[in-house]
Amino acid sequence: MTPRQDAVVLPNATTRIFPIGGLSIAVHDTGGSKPAIFFVHGNSASSRVWRKQFDGPLAASHRLIAIDLPGHGASSRTPEALRASTYNLPGYANVIVEAARMCGADSAIFIGWSLGGHVLLEAAGRLPAARGILIFGAPPIAFPPDMSAFLKLGLGFVPDLTEAQAKDYASENFVAGEKDIPDSFVADVLATDGAARAQLGASLAPDGYADEVQIVAAMRTPLAILQGQGEQVVNPAYLDKLTIPALWRGKVQIVPGAGHAIQWEQAARFDALVSEFARDCGI
Repeated sequence: MTPRQDAVVLPNATTRIFPIGGLSIAVHDTGGSKPAIFFVHGNSASSRVWRKQFDGPLAASHRLIAIDLPGHGASSRTPEALRASTYNLPGYANVIVEAARMCGADSAIFIGWSLGGHVLLEAAGRLPAARGILIFGAPPIAFPPDMSAFLKLGLGFVPDLTEAQAKDYASENFVAGEKDIPDSFVADVLATDGAARAQLGASLAPDGYADEVQIVAAMRTPLAILQGQGEQVVNPAYLDKLTIPALWRGKVQIVPGAGHAIQWEQAARFDALVSEFARDCGI
């Protein structure tokens, strides 16, 4: 498979294309021997959502790695015959585990936003060397999912979106009423393989994903959970009901002035929390 032609450029990073599962997977890496932080973006997004991290203080203290999931960003779209095994949480988790191995980043801090957080929970048992996992916009769900975990789901499972719909979907990443929606967020929604959204929705069925509530209840790897105070998607009351013995600092970290996309809206506070979590995890 050939990689996508979409331009995904991150400051200070080199883009490499890895052959994984018959696909071409784009990985953006600042390189070097510093402790690694591995980022996984959300549904209908790309590694560009981490641009402020790659252009900020984290890049000075850590090796930063960001992947484009199959059908997203600069990674190849998945052939029809492979969609059912790729465009779902187990399929994405397989890609993350293999990419981390190929990058030599098995012992990284792993950070997942929205869909990326669910992917990391799916992959957690296969990342035994991970120093820590940080998720946000990704409430751990059981099966059948308790839909009270979400305030809204938007258009995340709709295959074909108009430009207006893409902008509406992108706007849900930010505090309600925000008018200055980054063009890159909208462009990423439009560039994403629509089959990825449709197949992800179809995969939320019995045996379609691991029970994330059980995963976080049994985790021994430190787990940090962040929540934007102005979040439009995730219900904070749901998070408070979960049993998470390994939860960093014993509670969900609330970030004022942020919605779903904390890493963009409150980049300085996000970076500080990531640095503190990494320090507490020993890197």
